[in-house]
Amino acid sequence: MTVRGFLEAIVNRSAWKSSGLAAWKEPVGNIRVSAAVLLVCVGLGVAPAAAATCEDLASLKLPDTTITLAQSVAAGAFTPPPDPFGFPPAVPFKNVPAFCRVAGVIRPTSDSNIQFEVWMPSAGWNGKLQGIGNGGFAGTIPYSALSLPIARGYAIATTDTGHVGGDASWALGHPEKLVDFGYRAIHETAVKAKAILRAFYGEGPQRSYFSSCSNGGRQALMEAQRYPDDYDGIIAGAPANFWTHLLSAAAWNVQALSDPASYIPASKLKAIEAAALAACDARDGVVDGVIDEPTKCGFDPSVLLCKGPESDSCLTEPQVAALKKLYAGPRNSQGEQIFPGYPPGSETGPGGWILWITGAKPGGSLLSFFSTQYFRNIVFENASWDPKTFNLDKDVTLADEKTARILNATDPNLTAFQSRGGKLILYHGWNDAGIPAQNTINYYQSVVARMGQRDAGQFVRLFLVPGMQHCGDGVGPNSFGQAGVSIQADAGHDISLALERWVEKGTAPDTIIAAKHGADPDPTKGILRTRPLCAYPQVARWKGAGSTDDAANFVCVTPDSGK
Repeated sequence: MTVRGFLEAIVNRSAWKSSGLAAWKEPVGNIRVSAAVLLVCVGLGVAPAAAATCEDLASLKLPDTTITLAQSVAAGAFTPPPDPFGFPPAVPFKNVPAFCRVAGVIRPTSDSNIQFEVWMPSAGWNGKLQGIGNGGFAGTIPYSALSLPIARGYAIATTDTGHVGGDASWALGHPEKLVDFGYRAIHETAVKAKAILRAFYGEGPQRSYFSSCSNGGRQALMEAQRYPDDYDGIIAGAPANFWTHLLSAAAWNVQALSDPASYIPASKLKAIEAAALAACDARDGVVDGVIDEPTKCGFDPSVLLCKGPESDSCLTEPQVAALKKLYAGPRNSQGEQIFPGYPPGSETGPGGWILWITGAKPGGSLLSFFSTQYFRNIVFENASWDPKTFNLDKDVTLADEKTARILNATDPNLTAFQSRGGKLILYHGWNDAGIPAQNTINYYQSVVARMGQRDAGQFVRLFLVPGMQHCGDGVGPNSFGQAGVSIQADAGHDISLALERWVEKGTAPDTIIAAKHGADPDPTKGILRTRPLCAYPQVARWKGAGSTDDAANFVCVTPDSGK
C-alpha cells in the first residue's frame, strides 16, 4: 500500500477494509488507540491522544455538562425501563453487544435540564455516530429505538430534550425549556456526544447521521437548517416541521367535528374509505387497496349522503360537510391555506383517523390532545384555555408570532448544509393521518425553489410511501429500513444505508424497495408485497405483466408523462 493510499484510508474509513487496517484496532491495557492514528502520529513525531476506559468517563469535564453515569454494560445485560408510550425495542436487548453507557445532564441555561445518553460499542465500532430523535412532546429517552443501531456497530446519542412527561405542561412559564425542546437539546447532545466519543475511542466519529420521524423529523430538519455541521447525513420522516400550523389545523379539525351532528363516528370510517378506494384505487393501473396519488383522487364525499335512514354505510349532510372540510384543510378568512387537508383512502387501520383525527369520541383524538396542550401551555400560557374558543385567523397569527422561530423548521435555505457535503432524505406515508404528506411535499418544493432544481438534486431526496400511515404501518409496503428493519441490508432496500452510500460514495438514491410484512417477525420471511419507492416526483407504475406484489414488475415514471 502506498503512503498516499495509507493516508486516504485514514481520511476515508470505508477504505480501511481493503487496506487491511479494519481489524487493526485493539485495546492495549486500559488504552484504546487507533492503529492508523498511532502510525501517523509516530511518523510525525506527535504523541497520540489516549482514550479513557468507560468508567473513567464519569470524571469527564464538558461545558455546561455533568456526567451522571459511565458504566460498562455486558452483552445482553441491559434492561430498558418501560417505554411510556408502550413501544417495544426493535430488537431484543439480549442481542445487543457489550457497550459503554454514558448518561448526563446538560444545562446551557439555569432552567435547562437536558438529560442525554451516549452508547458506544466496546468493540467493533464502525466509526459512526447515529443521532436518534423523539416523537410527540418528547420527555423521555427513546430506549426502544436504541437496540438496533448499537447492535449494528454505531455509537448512538439521544435526549429527552430537557423535560419529563408526554404532555406540554412543562413549557408553561419555562421559555428556556421550550427552546431546549425546539432545537437546543438535539444540538447540544450531538456536540457532547462527539466529545465523549473522542474521549472514549481517542478519535471522533468519521461520519455522523441523524434519523427520526414525526417530531423527530422536525428535529432532523432543525439540525440541517440551524446546525449544518452536526450531521453528515439526515433522514427526516413525516416531519412535524410546520408545528404552529399543524397544531392550528388540528384545533380547527376538532371544531369541524365538535357539533354532535357533524361528528363522524368510527363505525362509519370503513364505508368512507371503501368509497374512496372505489373511486380512486384503480387509477394507477393496479387494484390493491392503495391509492398511490391521493391528491389526484377527486373523491366527492357527497356520494355517501344517506338516501334513507342513517346507517354506518352513509353520512348525514352535516357529516358530509365535515368530511369535506377535513379533506380540504383549513383556510383563513382571506382564503389562504393554513395547512393541507388529509387525503382520502387513509381513514381506517390502527394508525388511522380514529387515533389521530376523529377519536373514539369528540375531542378524543391524538391531534386534539397535542393541539390543546400546545395552545394551553405554550401559546396562551393558560392551563384552562378552552379549544372551543379557537379562532383560525387570530390564533394562528399569535402562534406564529410567539413560537414559529423556536418550533418551526421551515427554512428552505440549506446552503450551509449543502456546502459542507450534507445529504438529506425526506420520506412520508401517503396514508398518514397524523401529518398530511402534502406538508412534506410543500417543504421539499420550497427547498427546490430556493436552491434551484440542479443544486437541490445534489443533496436532497423525497420518497412518498403509498399506503403507509404515520412513520410505519398501513396497508401498503411500509418497511424500508426507516425503523431499522429491512428485507435486505443494502442501499437498495434500507433508507439508512442508502443515505450512507450517498454521503460516503456519492451515489444518490433514486429508488428504495419497500416491503409489506406478514405475521412472521423475521424481516426476510413472510413478505406479502414489495414495491419500489421512487424519488419524488416520480411514482411507481406496473409494467403490465407479472405479479403486482413484486417490485421487479414496476418502474418509476414521471406522473402523466410515461417517462
